Amino acid sequence: MSAPRIRKLSEVLNIEDLRTLARSKVPAFAFSYVDSGAEDQETLAHNRDVFRQIRLVPRQLRDVSRIDTATQYFQQPVALPIAICPTGYNGMLTHHGDLKLARAARAFGIPFIQSTMSTSSIEEVADALEGGAHWFQLYVLKDRAISKRLMERAENAGCSTLVITTDSVVIGNREDDRRNFKRPQVLTLANKLDIACHPRWVRDVLWPNGVPIFGNLTEFLPRLQWSTAGGVHFISQQMERALDWSRIAEIRADWPGKLILKGLLHPDDIARGIAAGADGVILSNHGGRQLDGAVSPMEPLPEIAERFGAACEIFLDSGFRRGSDVAKALALGARGAFLGRATLYGLAAGGQAGAELALGLLRDELQTCMGQLGCATIADLGKVQTVSGPAFRPSNLC
Repeated sequence: MSAPRIRKLSEVLNIEDLRTLARSKVPAFAFSYVDSGAEDQETLAHNRDVFRQIRLVPRQLRDVSRIDTATQYFQQPVALPIAICPTGYNGMLTHHGDLKLARAARAFGIPFIQSTMSTSSIEEVADALEGGAHWFQLYVLKDRAISKRLMERAENAGCSTLVITTDSVVIGNREDDRRNFKRPQVLTLANKLDIACHPRWVRDVLWPNGVPIFGNLTEFLPRLQWSTAGGVHFISQQMERALDWSRIAEIRADWPGKLILKGLLHPDDIARGIAAGADGVILSNHGGRQLDGAVSPMEPLPEIAERFGAACEIFLDSGFRRGSDVAKALALGARGAFLGRATLYGLAAGGQAGAELALGLLRDELQTCMGQLGCATIADLGKVQTVSGPAFRPSNLC
């Protein structure tokens, strides 16, 4: 069956439709930046394959006349068991992309995790959230003073939670993305011509101030280096390849709020993270953008949840496209499922309205799935039986 032609938000029925619409709304290089993975993109494809292999066992004759999707992260209420992941350079998709994502998260009562590489500053996002749940993701840099200053700004802006990304000290080989450039930060002629075919995007993103800059880095760079190229060069030179557990302990000592480690997949690393003072973990393979051939976070999730679920809060990202995907993650022991591309497709397709549409679609799908499973609450999802091929180990029955 051929893919449907989607021309506007009102025709969108699911996240894949948003992806189709996003492809038509932004230049090819911008879409590729969001959509592509590392090398042969095996991890990118595997993330979706794992969800397809998991089956849920529904229970019948249970009262699902009222379905409640509310839960808690760190004893704080959230309306849905999801959050928006930290993603960089969102201003390339639409003007003030980070602010639009933040407002969408606030509207749905979920956390927005701001990236170090956001195009809006920590302070601007805090203003947009107006008291909504604001978490900050930190790339740990060689210059400890810069990392500490970013943490200080996040604390002063009211961020409750610090998320340390651990899996990007060596950046993935994203070949599909690289093909759009004849040299770093310089697009090929074909891509420049393609931009000319997207006048609405040009007016939204480039007019009148030109290419977006990295809002959190301007404090540390001379004004002449505020460009995209300047920010990328700065981060590539500053990324701390010597990041280890001792540095995590230092950050734990400096940060007064909740601390989450993002990018862990091995149970032994979870144990060390808890020992270092982490309050939570985000199991992640960076959406298939780092190590090609990595496991899906869904694969180690059951063991990690069983061993460490009482000691820290366990979240995960990478590959979520349906409300049933969220249900499967919670059935296997996750506290929440975090979204990257799903909401970025919405942002590219229709700005804040598109991001809110993505969240609304996933909320509605999750509610439908819960009703069909016989689950009236998020706690009920943790008791759903799952089947996943020959290695089937049933979870507790409802």
